[in-house]
Amino acid sequence: MTWSIIFHERSTGRIGIAVATKFFAVGARVPNIEPRKGAVCTQALTNPLYGPRGLRLIREGVGAVDIVRLLIAPDAGRDHRQLHVMGADGRFAAHTGAECVPWCGHWTGDDMSVAGNMLAGPGVVSETVRVLRERTDLALPRRLIAAMRAGEAAGGDKRGKQSAALVIYGEQEYSELDLRVDDHIEPLLELARLEAVSRERWTHFRAFTATRENPAGIFDRAEIDAGIARSLAAEQK
Repeated sequence: MTWSIIFHERSTGRIGIAVATKFFAVGARVPNIEPRKGAVCTQALTNPLYGPRGLRLIREGVGAVDIVRLLIAPDAGRDHRQLHVMGADGRFAAHTGAECVPWCGHWTGDDMSVAGNMLAGPGVVSETVRVLRERTDLALPRRLIAAMRAGEAAGGDKRGKQSAALVIYGEQEYSELDLRVDDHIEPLLELARLEAVSRERWTHFRAFTATRENPAGIFDRAEIDAGIARSLAAEQK
């Protein structure tokens, strides 16, 4: 009842997940990211334990194929589960259970994976992959949203639309962007709107927050406001 992307932007190390479904609050359960190391998407008849357990395995250095194996092996409901992961080895692996509702399936590549179930057809996944590959002209958040909208145009979740989410982690332990649309008639359009709003101030403010390198960050409000103004002006040129 969901389709999702895990994408590793190798040039920056950022890891992003985008997901949409006809179900409430998909962002609360499907996306899980361990910064700079890996990610887990757990969906279909979701087992929410896959997320925290998968992230622990990533922190322990386990590769993608073994993470999938270790998560599904003890789960008696494995045939009803779907998951895809980026492991600590930087590779991707996936599992689509035999009892997942059709159309269901997954695709894995060198820097991304896409998986979905209860979809209108295989074109949802293939179009998502195609646009994700082609739209290198877009910044990562917009590239992920564009890919999901292409999947939606190919039919998306065959039951309809309800929620969507976008999560991106970079070098820090906290997210660069974490957007959720829990219940909306056009969740991907609303997600795109929120992403645009984030660029009005939030993404510029982010440069002044605390980091590992500067644990206090910048807290002089005049300096922050001036820096945001310069960043906005440079973006408009």
